[in-house]
Amino acid sequence: MAQFTRIEVASAMKETGMVPLFFSSDLELSKKVLKACYDGGARLMEFTARGDFAHEVFGELTKYAITNLPGMIMGVGSVTDGAAASLYMQLGANFIVTPVLREDIAVVCNRRKVLWSSGCGSLTEISRAEELGCEIVKLFPGSTYGPGFVKAIKGPQPWTSIMPTGGVNTSEENLSAWFDAGVTCVGMGSQLISKEVLASKDFESLEQTVAKTLALIQKLKK
Repeated sequence: MAQFTRIEVASAMKETGMVPLFFSSDLELSKKVLKACYDGGARLMEFTARGDFAHEVFGELTKYAITNLPGMIMGVGSVTDGAAASLYMQLGANFIVTPVLREDIAVVCNRRKVLWSSGCGSLTEISRAEELGCEIVKLFPGSTYGPGFVKAIKGPQPWTSIMPTGGVNTSEENLSAWFDAGVTCVGMGSQLISKEVLASKDFESLEQTVAKTLALIQKLKK
């Protein structure tokens, strides 16, 4: 069952401005990545459940976070149906992120009052997701749409909260463009938790990158 309310999760997304994304079938590696992000100041982690037995890794990773990383909000991404969303919520997911708009996911998450972020690519999809109770919409793939799309959406719908995933990196130029356009937060995967860091197991470097990126985001949001 979720350890954090949907309001607490949405607030953390807005306050920190970043959700790291990560997947590995290696539990011990996953723990080290999670701790490095936590020590760098991240308070959210989207475990992108794309591999076999991902739910088993997530369940153990969530137990680790509850015991060792107070305040860390664990969520799951790449969820494609209501059954999978229900499974991950039973394993402790505090938020669910989807690549597409799925009403069955909205139903099961709303029933448990768990935040869900729907992948959307048009104003019509965004509006429908909000009608279904989506607090923060995932713009995906962000690299296809860009900051200009966000700015255009915020014109007629200034109330819409958007989290782009894909097309986001740690540079000031990139992050400035997104936050100037009006995003609430950004999702960042391999541009933050790179293959090189994972291969070298340079978790100290990851911690420093997370800290610098979060500090930059705070500066840009002011």
